[in-house]
Amino acid sequence: MSNTQLYNDIFRQVIRDYHVKDHVDTEISNPYDRNSLENRLYLKCWIDTVQWHLEDIIRDPHIDPVEALQLKRRIDRSNQDRTDLVEQIDSYFRQLYSDVQVLSDASINTESPAWAIDRLSILALKIYHMQEQAERADASAEHKERCQQKLNVLLEQQVDLSTAIDQLLDDIASGRKYMKVYRQMKMYNDPSTNPVLYGKK
Repeated sequence: MSNTQLYNDIFRQVIRDYHVKDHVDTEISNPYDRNSLENRLYLKCWIDTVQWHLEDIIRDPHIDPVEALQLKRRIDRSNQDRTDLVEQIDSYFRQLYSDVQVLSDASINTESPAWAIDRLSILALKIYHMQEQAERADASAEHKERCQQKLNVLLEQQVDLSTAIDQLLDDIASGRKYMKVYRQMKMYNDPSTNPVLYGKK
């Protein structure tokens, strides 16, 4: 089994588990050991899945403004949790490949492994929900056909992205590429760098 076969299996498992109750306040039940990569991937996709549905809810044109503000702040916290978790996953890969002898002509990748895996998690959600639309009993034939065409593209994209991630990890493991991770340093969440926050002191 390739790396991304495992990752995609975990993401599909998460999405199935979430949709048993299909509610944003469902408590997570992560089946993997706390210190494992699988645990971090499960948690990562769970955060993505809950946020996907929060983004649906907040777009209700009749939503109460107070509820919308609460949801917006919950989404902001979720985004920060997501970023923190991606950085944890990258730390795992940095440790995993810390003893690799980097070749003299090794190159750097445009993004780290974990940020590529982040896109794979979101892609799993797009595939699940596009398939729902392609199979909707109450939708028109035209709607289902459009969604099926989009689903076909998403499935192709999943294959391509999975292949690229597997190749990236192989290149890092063999020293052909090297990891260099930059923290996101989101300034608007930091009370010392967001003028609206530090200006109120």
